[in-house]
Amino acid sequence: MADLITIHDPDDPRLHDYTGLTDVELRRRREPAEGLFIAEGEKVIRRAGEAGYAMRSMLLSAKWVDTMRDVIDEAPAPVYVVDPQLAERVTGYHVHRGALASMARKPLPAAADILTTARRVVVMESVNDHTNIGAIFRSAAALGMDAVLLSPDCADPLYRRSVKVSMGAVFSVPYARLDTWPAGLATLGESGFTLLALTPDERAQSLDEVAPHRMDRVALMLGAEGDGLSRRALAASDERVRIPMSHGVDSLNVGAAAAVAFYAVTTGRPTA
Repeated sequence: MADLITIHDPDDPRLHDYTGLTDVELRRRREPAEGLFIAEGEKVIRRAGEAGYAMRSMLLSAKWVDTMRDVIDEAPAPVYVVDPQLAERVTGYHVHRGALASMARKPLPAAADILTTARRVVVMESVNDHTNIGAIFRSAAALGMDAVLLSPDCADPLYRRSVKVSMGAVFSVPYARLDTWPAGLATLGESGFTLLALTPDERAQSLDEVAPHRMDRVALMLGAEGDGLSRRALAASDERVRIPMSHGVDSLNVGAAAAVAFYAVTTGRPTA
């Protein structure tokens, strides 16, 4: 059972994991280096624990102690109880969900390892917006994608904003980061995948024409908001595909496009 520790000093070193949560650049450097990430809100904390992430500590306002009692009783980590004003001074924002947990990261698997049993894979190039990362992971989990591969410069799926937007779906879909780009994409071909590059280019075939749901193993590659996929990534793909647009709209937000494309890739496919 975890100890409940009431803290009144915002400079208490025991709160180090939670300091400056709104400083994106600081957290992007600190969290991977220190082997931690922050889970925010009851559901996300529970899902992180269910996914096997070890808890380092928890930060709660007093009114959340009863709600999180079962988690507290099972946690082998300290639980810090603070008032909302102190939590805001430490984190840099009003923690309206009332519950934060610092969780230990797991080592990322190799791309080849997660492709062994996968049939439907998401590939992201240079997607560096944490909201988009979270939305894409949530759609990937909901629509039956098996794994995610990230280019070296993609944003961190375990950054607090990504985890929050995904509602913990980042814990449900295995992912790996490719060490080289686009050379690392060769792993997909070696594993028997057809690599489809999603683009608004009208010269690309529509998803209906390509019928990816009929393919045995298929990977769908998405680019960053605005810029889309690079020329090198497009050249590395087996086929360029598009979502047909109407009413003069040229493209969708990458999160929305991902959901549409995932459905096209997985529809009719048997699911567990």
